[in-house]
Amino acid sequence: MNEKIPFRKLFFMFWAFFKIGAFTLGGGFAMIPLMKEEFVDKLKWLKEDEFLDIIAVSQCAPGAVAINSSIYIGYRLYGLLGAAIAVLGTVLPSFLIILAVALLYAKIRSMPAVQRAFRGVYPALVVLVMSAAINLWKAAFKNYVDMGIAAICLAALFIFDVHPVFTVLAAGISGVLFDLRKEHGEEGDIG
Repeated sequence: MNEKIPFRKLFFMFWAFFKIGAFTLGGGFAMIPLMKEEFVDKLKWLKEDEFLDIIAVSQCAPGAVAINSSIYIGYRLYGLLGAAIAVLGTVLPSFLIILAVALLYAKIRSMPAVQRAFRGVYPALVVLVMSAAINLWKAAFKNYVDMGIAAICLAALFIFDVHPVFTVLAAGISGVLFDLRKEHGEEGDIG
């Protein structure tokens, strides 16, 4: 981007990523519903299909999906500087919190209240990941072919223990082949 980006816009973007980073427990996948809510539903910075594309690309790249998504979204909004600020906003809360926990955890880990708090957080983390899956599900399955690809990927991952990278690559190839079929008039759209 060649134009000068106002500090206020960059700070607003930083703050949006910082809030998500600060209030998401459970890793990158737990951030997905919060990112969608913030950047698609609330701020309207992205369209839903564009957000899904970002998540798909972020999952295919090495590294954490939250960091990859932040880079992509920040770059999409404000170029290279935006990517750097988005990543800083995403990781700074975790860095500060983990640093504080590392300093204190040895002293507090045996406290019953801390153990109960962690036990209470685990189910909430599962629900956050499920929420991300449900949101992605609604937008990702447009036809029977999409559902078939998902079923095959699920079997590959859980039954045949295929590495996720190979599963994603095979799904991408299947998507390309399906698009070629659509160009020739054969569709599998859902009702």
